[in-house]
Amino acid sequence: MVVVTRFSRLHHHLLLLQPRFLISQQSRVLRHPPTKTRTFVRSVMGYCSSFSSSSSSKLLFRQLFENESSTYTYLLADVSHPDKPALLIDPVDKTVDRDLKVINELGLKLIYAMNTHVHADHVTGTGLLKTKVPGVRSVISKASGSKADVFVEHGDKVSIGDIYLEVRATPGHTAGCVTYVTGEGPDQPQPRMAFPGDAVLIRGCGRTDFQGGSSDQLYESVHSQIFTLPKDTLIYPAHDYKGYEVTTVGEEMKHNPRLTKDKETFKSIMSNLNLPYPKMIDVALPANMVCGLQDLPSQAN
Repeated sequence: MVVVTRFSRLHHHLLLLQPRFLISQQSRVLRHPPTKTRTFVRSVMGYCSSFSSSSSSKLLFRQLFENESSTYTYLLADVSHPDKPALLIDPVDKTVDRDLKVINELGLKLIYAMNTHVHADHVTGTGLLKTKVPGVRSVISKASGSKADVFVEHGDKVSIGDIYLEVRATPGHTAGCVTYVTGEGPDQPQPRMAFPGDAVLIRGCGRTDFQGGSSDQLYESVHSQIFTLPKDTLIYPAHDYKGYEVTTVGEEMKHNPRLTKDKETFKSIMSNLNLPYPKMIDVALPANMVCGLQDLPSQAN
């Protein structure tokens, strides 16, 4: 059993394990029971960083890439737990079999298939994963308006074993974007890791001209929810088109050519990008609004 819990403050301590799934106005549940492989992070940005020893030895982390849409999918698992519970962030339908092969080879139990937002450039793999792995729960923000098993909001926490992710609302690229951030504290992976979807890209950011996007809102989201994290926080975006893999909060605060500007300059930049209509949007959006399964197979009577 797994539990996502809503807190009034982002840094509130995790609740004790609950015996079953619970939902209330104050607290919503989805948490895997708690109970060590050293993980190494490589960056083509010119540095290497390894997670600190004891606090992060429980984390298994993999960055996976889908070539056609240049999408990153992220696999996280608590390998110190007997079940080795795992989650995927932003899976793609075309690489579901590859992702499951990795999960099976590593002996992991997939609990969650999560999206940072409703994507317009590929079909999410969450729906397909649910047909292949019984019990997997799809996760997306409530503000997205999409279908899923679990809807998260700002301040929620998603747990796998003793590892948890904070949910931070970061709308702007779309109205329903969230950033997942690894937990705070000595028992959580250090340095922290942020998965912002398209809100922050390496030396860039997602467009804001469709799906309820707003350059004003994106600027506020990034500066209040991402750039306030420790500067050594590792940022893993949903896409990259230039061969980069990872950056940090400190790097983007210093070098991002858009987000280092003042708000009015940023809004001017975003309104003059003149980007083409996304080629997959007419296929991806309808599918992703129903968890990636556009045409569900009819059930026999």
